[in-house]
Amino acid sequence: MKQAIAVQQLKEQLQAVRATLIEHPLYNRLKTIEGIQVFTASHVFAVWDFMSLLTSLQQQLTCVQTPWIPVGNANSRYLINEIVLGEESDVDANGNRISHFELYLQAMQELGADTSGIEQLLTYIANGETVRTAMQKLQLPEAIQQFTGYTFDIVEKAPVHVQAAVFTFGREDLIPAMFIGIVKELEKTYPKQINTFRYYLERHIEVDGDHHSHLGIEMVSSLCGDNDTKWQEATQASIQALEKRKLLWDHIAQALEQQAGIPV
Repeated sequence: MKQAIAVQQLKEQLQAVRATLIEHPLYNRLKTIEGIQVFTASHVFAVWDFMSLLTSLQQQLTCVQTPWIPVGNANSRYLINEIVLGEESDVDANGNRISHFELYLQAMQELGADTSGIEQLLTYIANGETVRTAMQKLQLPEAIQQFTGYTFDIVEKAPVHVQAAVFTFGREDLIPAMFIGIVKELEKTYPKQINTFRYYLERHIEVDGDHHSHLGIEMVSSLCGDNDTKWQEATQASIQALEKRKLLWDHIAQALEQQAGIPV
């Protein structure tokens, strides 16, 4: 009962900043395929760094080395492994196995969006560069560097209960139904370019926003337990994560204003 109350209190403290994201003017400006292209070119970094946060949780809550030994409790192992299964090996519209990040990249390519930034970032990292150095070399916008930098601050420095909270409450679905409606309307005009992106959004809401969010809340509750300090730390980190998301949304909205032909 105490943990259920703690979850409710955490959610209540997130309401104000969540509202600024759900009601952000960004969505009203995504009414052309060019606007979606601009959006995805920045948002893809958030889709990518989410996977590192997920992997960090898997490393801490399960055994991912040999020789194998049991780590933590079986319930936490189940919860994180269930989420990893869905994120790393979901299905595309044709039933082929694919990670959510790779599906997003596929959607961007179909849209004609610029994937050079994220692809070059991955190349730098594969060649041994740190995430922050790679972002600086690419001269990525400050909002993207702050957002992704915060994610890796959490991965590298935060205790596991804070990582789980940011994963669950700071990165849960923040795309309102109106955005899906806009995409569906665009699909009527650009069926061959929007189809995969629409599928990604609907799949993301179906899996991440429903099933995975419930698993995440159970995971946070297990890790924080009845420790008030842990719940406070989880709350503050989640608020900061949402504030970084707002900076990213503000950046994209500004980019759309500057993009010729985008209604503002």
